[in-house]
Amino acid sequence: MTGRVRGVLAVVGVLGVVGVIAGPVAAAQNRPPGVPRGEIAIPVAPDSNVASSNGPLRPLQPHGPFGTARAVVVMVSHGARTSVRLKVTGIEHAAGRTFGAHLHTGPCVAGDGAAAGPHYNTDAIEGRKPARADREREVWLDFTVSPSGAGTASTVVPFAPKPGNRSIVIHQEATDSHGTAGARLACIPLTWD
Repeated sequence: MTGRVRGVLAVVGVLGVVGVIAGPVAAAQNRPPGVPRGEIAIPVAPDSNVASSNGPLRPLQPHGPFGTARAVVVMVSHGARTSVRLKVTGIEHAAGRTFGAHLHTGPCVAGDGAAAGPHYNTDAIEGRKPARADREREVWLDFTVSPSGAGTASTVVPFAPKPGNRSIVIHQEATDSHGTAGARLACIPLTWD
């Protein structure tokens, strides 16, 4: 799903609900009165761009914890600010473990981690050298797996990613201070105009 919206956006996924708002992300975690269980209303500013993806993760490594996992990701951009929320369920044998997850410049192709390209980095996109890797220039969505095999993450960044066929890639380790998070384990596509 992609496009411009006005008012309130309700996002329902096979996994349940993932919501993102154009303002503080914490507000998206409370269900407003009148919104059915399993759905969430997401206040969206006029002329916001919304992109979402929902479905099975595509494995990039064989026999990993994401073989049967599913994900929902929602991204809302308004002006030069973007909110992103990720929910992953069905993660096997990884409770308590933290994984890095990032927006990448290329598409999500099962079995081909290189197709996703590098992290989406505003310095690199704008040709600034050296490109700095941090939470202000990239979309980092690290999550820790719960005992039920689920993980959620959200972030707000001070930029609006350029349209294209992108992906959210889940990495083997938590993101370090240089933006490194190890091998690419799984991905979900995220495309918008």
